[in-house]
Amino acid sequence: MFGQVERPQLGQSEYTCMIENYNTKDGISEMTICKKINNKEATMKNLIGYEWKDARDGNIIEVVNPATQELIDTVPNVTDEDVDEAVKVAEIEQKKWAKTSIYERADILYKFVDLVEQNKERLATLLSNETGKPIKEARGEIANVRIGVRAFIERAKHLYDESIPAGTEAGNEKTMQITKRYPIGVIAAIIPFNFPSDLFCQKIPPALLMGNSVIVKPSNYNPLTLIEYVKLMLEAGVPAGCIQILTGDGPKAGQALARHPGVHLVSLTGGTSAGIQTMGTASQNLTHVMLELGGNDAFLFLEDGDMDLAVKEVIWGRLYNGGQVCCASKRFLIHNSRKQEFIEKMKEVINNLKVGDPMQEDTDMGPMININAAKRIEEQVNKTVEQGATIVCGGKREDAYYYPTILDNVTKEMDVAKDMEIFGPVISVIGFDDVEEAIEIANQSSYGLCGCVISKDYSRAMKIADRLECGGAVINGASFFRSFEMPFGGWKHSGIGNEGVLTTLQEMSRLKTIVLKNIL
Repeated sequence: MFGQVERPQLGQSEYTCMIENYNTKDGISEMTICKKINNKEATMKNLIGYEWKDARDGNIIEVVNPATQELIDTVPNVTDEDVDEAVKVAEIEQKKWAKTSIYERADILYKFVDLVEQNKERLATLLSNETGKPIKEARGEIANVRIGVRAFIERAKHLYDESIPAGTEAGNEKTMQITKRYPIGVIAAIIPFNFPSDLFCQKIPPALLMGNSVIVKPSNYNPLTLIEYVKLMLEAGVPAGCIQILTGDGPKAGQALARHPGVHLVSLTGGTSAGIQTMGTASQNLTHVMLELGGNDAFLFLEDGDMDLAVKEVIWGRLYNGGQVCCASKRFLIHNSRKQEFIEKMKEVINNLKVGDPMQEDTDMGPMININAAKRIEEQVNKTVEQGATIVCGGKREDAYYYPTILDNVTKEMDVAKDMEIFGPVISVIGFDDVEEAIEIANQSSYGLCGCVISKDYSRAMKIADRLECGGAVINGASFFRSFEMPFGGWKHSGIGNEGVLTTLQEMSRLKTIVLKNIL
């Protein structure tokens, strides 16, 4: 339902806040540093070492509801000294935790799942309020905890060691070789704003299952749900110090973790510029990295494609969470014989979506994570229009809300057709006549996260999927597909490593071969 955005009344913050914008490769990021006033402390503490406490210098960060601009809570803005304390304690506790058995770790995580289930509505409400995603989407994300954590537990229990039999190589007829996995050590888990619960489940449970300690670094914008998760982890039986949570500005706290010699793996999901910076910082200590970064996924619709299916998948694969999805379809390559049909059907469906208060059960889309994010989308749309594109519908911002938008007449030379990732509800339509041209446009981006093909000819679609330069390719569905089981990761500037039940446990452990020489 388009028109005036429906939302709750704005509230007033009792804190003063300094907003600083700084340019990154991907666009404008927001760094918020809020000084405590009137001797106020952060309402929500960090678990630093063994205690819940404030930052050493007393600096705090405001957490604001993007739908109302109302202050929800405040959290510490940690210092380098806080980071150092956290890492040193994590090193101590990791050695103790590594001595626990797999079944003991599993039982604790099963209890965590049960605790999340008992608190699911409270957690979903908190997630919706601090993120701006519709309550029905927030409930779905909280429900994923049971799916993801249990899957990692089952995999960990069946991640067996391997043996190399004697005699497989000349000279080793009497020698056996056995592989064993060991914890990698202290893991820093840097989690973005768009799917905090899902990414917590992708990083923290496997880290703990493999005997590691973990320091959670959530986004400044919406850290509250993850702070609650850490509390539930402690209640379930994870020792304080083995799990900790630090809130702070990414360029400061995140890089402090990446450069610390006591951190052995940085698992980061975020923008490509943040990933490049983190990899450079971590390289100073040869620290391992897992990087899941940006994307500008191509959606290829061939002349024989099912249009109703395509429209349904675009609503899911582009507008879910307001389009703030790394693997969302973002460049829509539509065969020219069907392009106008696609635009008209998409416009009809979009015009009937309700944009408004995330806490309303019938809301389809809420605000972006903050006003700066919405302004960034506005700037990118305006730039694309200046380059020759036309706005079919949408193209409007109100505070942190940005309406679903269709851009027509986008050409392969425009920035949006290459490396300008619009992290919002914008459908950029690029027409093509020849499938070879479509594949060329799809692959011209420096990103390579995911892609998709819509066609009734599965043989043809499979051949195209094989040629897409990306880490995941979906046939007859949008590129927004991520099961917990699959190895999820990008090619090119979209990342390093793969995250998921099939691969994360191996990424978060070290392999040793024990040789039994001349034992036979």
